[in-house]
Amino acid sequence: MIPRYSRPDMVAIWSPESKFRIWFEIEAHACDALAERGVIPKEAAKTIWEKGGNATFDIDRIDEIERETKHDVIAFLTHLAEIVGPDARFVHQGMTSSDVLDTCFNVQLVKATDMLLADMDALLAAIKRRAMEHKDTVCIGRSHGIHAEPVTFGLKMAEAYAEFDRCKKRLLAAREEIATCAISGAVGTFANIDPAVEEHVAKAMGLQAEPVSTQVIPRDRHAMYFATLGVIASSIERLATEVRHLQRTEVLEAEEFFSKGQKGSSAMPHKRNPVLTENLTGLARIVRGFSIPAMENVALWHERDISHSSVERMIGPDATITLDFALARLTGVIDKLLVYPERMIGNMDRLGGLVHSQRILLALTQAGSSREDAYRLVQRNAMKVWDSYQVAGAASVDFLTELLNDEDVRKYLSEEEIRDRFDLGYHTKNVDVIFERVFGKA
Repeated sequence: MIPRYSRPDMVAIWSPESKFRIWFEIEAHACDALAERGVIPKEAAKTIWEKGGNATFDIDRIDEIERETKHDVIAFLTHLAEIVGPDARFVHQGMTSSDVLDTCFNVQLVKATDMLLADMDALLAAIKRRAMEHKDTVCIGRSHGIHAEPVTFGLKMAEAYAEFDRCKKRLLAAREEIATCAISGAVGTFANIDPAVEEHVAKAMGLQAEPVSTQVIPRDRHAMYFATLGVIASSIERLATEVRHLQRTEVLEAEEFFSKGQKGSSAMPHKRNPVLTENLTGLARIVRGFSIPAMENVALWHERDISHSSVERMIGPDATITLDFALARLTGVIDKLLVYPERMIGNMDRLGGLVHSQRILLALTQAGSSREDAYRLVQRNAMKVWDSYQVAGAASVDFLTELLNDEDVRKYLSEEEIRDRFDLGYHTKNVDVIFERVFGKA
């Protein structure tokens, strides 16, 4: 991934140095298990750890060897032999390249996932703080982009919290799914290596032994993992899109923090653009896109082929690095988000009270009107308000006044009954119930 959208700690997981260190640990742990079973000398296993464990692997030297051998694992083993000496002949006993590559890949994915889970916790904390801050900040809810009925900004944040909490649960499940180890040898039969070696390496590396590895770890695990990252990316985009809509000039109920000295446009000095959330929308597309090649990797030939390899060398680092960056960026957006409660009320009031139309509809039916007649009566008054809004950009006709002056409405409802249906608090009376469902009891 390009440095612009990368954070150092996640990048380090995918560095050549990290990869080769994990490769060494897999091989060295296998040597320990082999030594315990008398397959190789215990002194050899000890020497391998002492010399290899303290070594700094020469990336350029490994690359040089690979240019000749055209095989990355052999290149590493050759370089390791240069470091360890004669006892290196006991390394990789009964193993095949996929034992090293697949186990390492899953170790890296587990490490990356732990970092993503920490990112998720930080995001959830930021969302919860803003939800509590704005639990009772009333704003208009929209369906199809059109004013519907009142909600609160806190409810918007609570919705996001619940969604990302589900994302965290999925990520935990994905971590468990991907945390497997294969040390089963050619075509996965353990013909040349004891299954107990796999159990030993798995435990040492914090993994579980893969039940059936067929020389490679089954790629349905990876498909599920990257699909989970894609779902998380989609949730990031959903919240980012909400912020982008709320920042539109015509709405401006919330906006990204605009720092001192920041510039919005090279041409128009007045601009304050939602660049962070637009960026998040783009990054989500990238992460989501990685789920398709991961799914296409599931169907390998017979016991193995390497059509998956080139894909995973790209999507493993890029998906996790990008998502790590995106989660951190979204956390910053939510943490510093500027919220404008007065603007929220002003936007809602511009529609002249139409947000209370359903309450009048229900009151009419409860008073004896058929639903069809009630809908007609409410709509004919509402459309007068809509028409005035379209002309002036703010309703010059008041919905409450029109209803009070409508003789057909007044046959069913008194002035007090009509006015009572314009109580804004009615729409937020169950906010505490929803918050308790999301966050638990205070």
